[in-house]
Amino acid sequence: MVPKEFFIASGTASSPVSELNAFDLALKKAGIAHCNLVTVTSILPENCLQQDNIKIPIGAITYLVLARMDGTEGQNIGAAISWSWAKDGKCGVVAETHGYMDKDALLEIAEWKIEEMAKIRELQIGEIHYRYETMRVPMDNYGCVIAALVFKPE
Repeated sequence: MVPKEFFIASGTASSPVSELNAFDLALKKAGIAHCNLVTVTSILPENCLQQDNIKIPIGAITYLVLARMDGTEGQNIGAAISWSWAKDGKCGVVAETHGYMDKDALLEIAEWKIEEMAKIRELQIGEIHYRYETMRVPMDNYGCVIAALVFKPE
């Protein structure tokens, strides 16, 4: 099973009820709440094409690389996905980053992570792409931010 297409999704949400409800709403805002999600790591297969949006049937088992950060009132939270292709085109790498941080710190760490992943694999990578979400969790709420690289189900 080798994915042929992927898209990037992200969302932020808060809930006065629970962390789970904030996560569920963030998934809805990202357009992937109707999927049965399975997290994977970190490789883009050769010739896997990025699409703007892929329609996924309700209930489909859907593989994704997911960055998720949960928080409580007053906390700054962030999640990012970074991805890049090897210059030889044979594969790509994907890195998840999350934490109690603002946009600048989040993107700096995301860059470090993907560069280290490439180094470990002895890959020369091209342009690094990012999708991120940050938020300050409202008072009396739970918050969740997600960023994901979502593979099209077979």
